[in-house]
Amino acid sequence: MKKMLLLLFSLIVFSGFCQKKKSVEKPAKTTSILAKSENLTAEMIKNNLYLFINTTGTKNDTILLKTFEGKNVPLDTKIVTFTAKNTQLYAVSWIEKTITATKLKTEVATTTFTEVCELTSKSKVLSNAQTTTTIKEIHFLDLKQTVSETTEKLRKEGFELIIATDGSIVLKNKTQENKLQYNQESKKFIPIPTNKKK
Repeated sequence: MKKMLLLLFSLIVFSGFCQKKKSVEKPAKTTSILAKSENLTAEMIKNNLYLFINTTGTKNDTILLKTFEGKNVPLDTKIVTFTAKNTQLYAVSWIEKTITATKLKTEVATTTFTEVCELTSKSKVLSNAQTTTTIKEIHFLDLKQTVSETTEKLRKEGFELIIATDGSIVLKNKTQENKLQYNQESKKFIPIPTNKKK
């Protein structure tokens, strides 16, 4: 009886070792979807931002939008669809922030990037960047640096991009406004001629 119990116990222990669960390795996440629109996705793969064109039955086509260096990543990514000169276009925009700080001065630069893409040629037809920088600075009012005041300034560089209802694009800042229309032959946005009065 003891031999029988010993044999039964050893079989249970042996089968327990044999049926050890296999550990399943999860693949490392190398891609993240930042925005979706229709059959398009904006995705980060490693340090590259791509626009993926997902067509059923075929491999995904891609347009490289930007390669990022360091710790910079795209924020608040959007895809906007519009039509210009009977051509479907897609504006992919995102924000990047850069902070530069010293003991007396902090600059927060927020840059809005926009890439307008045409899918048939898988090309970027217009690129734009506008940076708004908030500057906070401490100024001392006496030589001993005991009394101070903090000033705040706003600096804008580049052009704000506006997509008009007719598919044209307006690039404007405080002093200038440029209107562009899509050219189907060159697959680029070109300036709209202005009628100057003589």
